[in-house]
Formats: sequence, C-alpha cells, structure tokens
Amino acid sequence: MKLIKGIGKKFCIGVLALGLSVGGLTACGENDSGTKVVFTTGFGKDEVFRIADESCSKSEMMVYLTNTQNQYENVYGAAIWNTSLDGVTLEENVKETVLAKIAQIKTMYLLALEKELALDSEEEERIKQAAAEYFQSLNEEEIRLMDVNLETIENLYREYAMADKVYNHTIQDVNPEISDDEARTITVQHIYIRTWTTDGSGTRIEYNDTARQAAYEKACEVRDMAVSGEYDFTELASKYSEDTNISYSFGKGEMDEAYEKAAFMLETDEISQVIETEVGYHIIKCLNTFNREETDANKLKIVEQRRNEAFGQEYDRFVETLVRNLNQSLWDEIELIHNNEVKTTNFFDIYAKYFPEQK
Repeated sequence: MKLIKGIGKKFCIGVLALGLSVGGLTACGENDSGTKVVFTTGFGKDEVFRIADESCSKSEMMVYLTNTQNQYENVYGAAIWNTSLDGVTLEENVKETVLAKIAQIKTMYLLALEKELALDSEEEERIKQAAAEYFQSLNEEEIRLMDVNLETIENLYREYAMADKVYNHTIQDVNPEISDDEARTITVQHIYIRTWTTDGSGTRIEYNDTARQAAYEKACEVRDMAVSGEYDFTELASKYSEDTNISYSFGKGEMDEAYEKAAFMLETDEISQVIETEVGYHIIKCLNTFNREETDANKLKIVEQRRNEAFGQEYDRFVETLVRNLNQSLWDEIELIHNNEVKTTNFFDIYAKYFPEQK
C-alpha cells in the first residue's frame, strides 16, 4: 500500500549519483516544454556539449564520470557494471546521470554570470588550493586516462563554487521560520482493508460493488473490536491489516487527504471512524499528536523544499532561454575507465573540505 504523496530539471535521469549535490539540489523535474535541445556538428575535437557560450570538454566529463564510477565500485564492487534494467546498462545510466549533473552546474554557472555574481579573492584562493590538492592526489595513469591538468580542475571547482553561490543568492530571502503547527508530525497506527486486487500480470483491478461492500463491513467489524476495549489495537492490526506497516509518522501534506485530515483530528489514543481512501478503508489510532524531534526535522525539510522551489522557478526561467548542443558522436564514444590504477574518488570531498559552508 502506498499513501505517501525536488531542481535540475533539464538533462535529468532518474538514477542516484553518489556525492553529486549542489546546494542540496538533487531532485529531477518533469516539464521540459519550450527547451531548445539541438544535436549538431561543428564542435571542437574534445567538446562534449555546449550550453549557450559555456562548453564541457571530454576531460571535464571524465573527472566527474571517473569519480562517480569509483564511488559506485567502492560501495558495490566492480561487478556492479554487469547489471542492467530493461536492456539499459548501469554504465549507460551513470553516464546520463553525470551528463545531467555537469550540465546543471554549467547552467547554474551561466545563471551566476547573468546575475553578475563573482567569487572574491579569498574564494579564488580556496579554489586554487582545492585544485592543487586534488591534482596532486592523482597518479600518472589517472592523469593520462582522464587527460586532465591543473587548469581543468580549477575550472571545474570554480564553476561548482559559482553554482553554489547562485543557489544561495537566490534562496537568501526564503523565510526559514516554520511554525510548530505547520511542521507538526504525528505518529499513528492503522488497520488497512484494501478494495482492489491484482491480476496475473500485476495490474491493479478494483473490487466490484459487492466485494467493496464486504471490505467495508469487515473494516467496520474490526473498528468495533478496536473501540470495545477488549482487544489490543496492535494485535488487531497484525491479524487484519493488509498493510505490512502498522505505524506511520508524517506531517501535513504527506499522506492521502482524507487519511491525513482524519489523523490530525485525533487525540492521543483516540481511534477514528472507518476512513475511505482510493486504496481502501482505514482505522487509525493516534499514538502521538506531536512528536518534537520529528517536527523539528520536518521544519528543516519544509525550509529545504521552499528553497528548492524558489530556485527551481528561477532556474527554469533561465534554462528556457538557452540553446544546448550535444556532440552525440563523441558522447557515444565516452566509456568508463576500467583500470586498477584508476581509483580517484575524492574530487567532491575535497570541494566540500574547502567550501564546507556550501554543503
């Protein structure tokens, strides 16, 4: 059962990339209307794509791609690259994810220039120090296979810092004050009786009227037992509920509207009437009308959502004005580096070390 109902909206692929967040922005949007994406010729020898006047070289792409690859391998092992889903290999998915991320950062860099933002001398010095530390961490084989130099690393870190700067500049006026009521998180138990089944292929099939009425009557009988005081609610849920989860903690706007409205009206230990949602019937028992720890955590989540929404509006406005060109032939040639001497993973960690206030 599912009751529970994010900015780089362009070049987005739905694959998790380890350690590649900028300003906390990691979610992908869906609306690409009006975007001008052009696949064309006339690129430089090692130019992977252009966004307006901003270009991405193969060596820049390889820094991002190789660090991401090795992060995956450190967690899952080298055999992870043998996996695929629906005919698409993990390597292809990771390539697309890295393309999405570096395109997003370069777009944010252009947005920073439009807003006439710049790094100060102290930030520029940190860029040079970070680039020197990362470049010195590379062995000869890593430098050769990524075809990278110190200037390339400095440029990547500079654009990364500018992307963070424009994000923080854009969200600076977002009100961080969230009331307890707005962020209130409650904890409930529930008993769920569903009103649908599935066929052999897994397709959902709604109950007919007779089966639906039987489900409702069953829910009413269980609810009567729950409020009688003769039965433990947890035991009833374990016996009758068709949801593997008995307990939920949630804030406003996170659950089905009817379910949430009923839950937030309950007092501690109070049991609801039978509540109908699109997936079935529910009997809800409130365990806690206010969870301080989770409410405080929810405040942080709400602030982050507001910041992402504020930046997302600005980012979308800007990105719609840009023409982007992908060098398809070069992109198709780019592959992961499978070499035991290529182990670099710390490109993003070193950035966070020198710009901790941005993370």
